[in-house]
Amino acid sequence: MGNQSVTSICGYDADSISVRGKDLVEDLIGKRSFTEAFLIQALGVEPTARQTRIVNAVLVTIMEHGLVPSAVVTRLTHYGAPESYQGAVAAGLLGVGDRYAGTASECGALLEQMVASGEPRSAADAIVADYRGRRAALPGFGHPIHHDVDPRVKRLLSVCEEAGCEGTYIAAMSTLESALNEALGKQLVTNISAAIGAALAEAGVPSGMMRGVILVARCAGLVGHLFEESQRPIADDLWKGAQDPISYEP
Repeated sequence: MGNQSVTSICGYDADSISVRGKDLVEDLIGKRSFTEAFLIQALGVEPTARQTRIVNAVLVTIMEHGLVPSAVVTRLTHYGAPESYQGAVAAGLLGVGDRYAGTASECGALLEQMVASGEPRSAADAIVADYRGRRAALPGFGHPIHHDVDPRVKRLLSVCEEAGCEGTYIAAMSTLESALNEALGKQLVTNISAAIGAALAEAGVPSGMMRGVILVARCAGLVGHLFEESQRPIADDLWKGAQDPISYEP
C-alpha cells in the first residue's frame, strides 16, 4: 500500500474527540473562546493573547456591513425558501467578494511580499507600477463612502498597538500608501481592507487564510440579518424595490 493520507485537524473514537491534539471536552469546551478555538483548529498552534485579541477585533470589525448584496440575498433567499436556513446563509456567503467584503487577503499578500523583500519602499514602488500598468485598482485604498478617513482603520490599528505588535506590516502598509499617493499625485484613503491585512499579518495569520477570517465574521453577520428577517421581515419590500424600477424592453 502507498502512503496513507492524513489530517492533523481532528480525530475521534467512541469515547473522545481530539482537535489538534487537544481533547475537545476536557481542553476546549468552556475553557477557550471561539476565536481561540478557531485559531487552534486552523493554524495548529497555541494562539498568543496578542493573536487572539487582534483576530477577535477583526471579526468584530467586519461582521456587519449593512444591506449590501450578500445580506439582501440572504433575506431574499429566506423569503423564497423559509425552510432553508442554511441555504439562505450560504447564498449570502457566495456573494461575499472583493467589492463588499474587502480585499484583505490580497492586501495581506502584498504586505508579505514587501516585508519579505527586505526593501519595502522599492517593493511598494514596483507594486504600484504593476497595478497602474494593468489599470487595476490597488486593493486597500479608496472607499465609495469614507472619502477622507475610514473610521475603522484607526481603531483597529490602535488595537494592534495596544496588543504590543511589532508594527512591521503596519509600517509596510503606510509605505504602500505613500508610494501610491505619490504616484497618483493625490490622497486616497486607506480603507479597512488594508488595515485588516496588516493587522492579521501582525497576528501571524497568513494571507492565504485571511479571506476565511472575513467569511467567518460575515457568516455571523448574515445569521443576524436572517434572524431579524424572520422576526421583522423586509424581503418583500426589497423584492418590490428591485422589481418596480426595472422596465421590460424587448
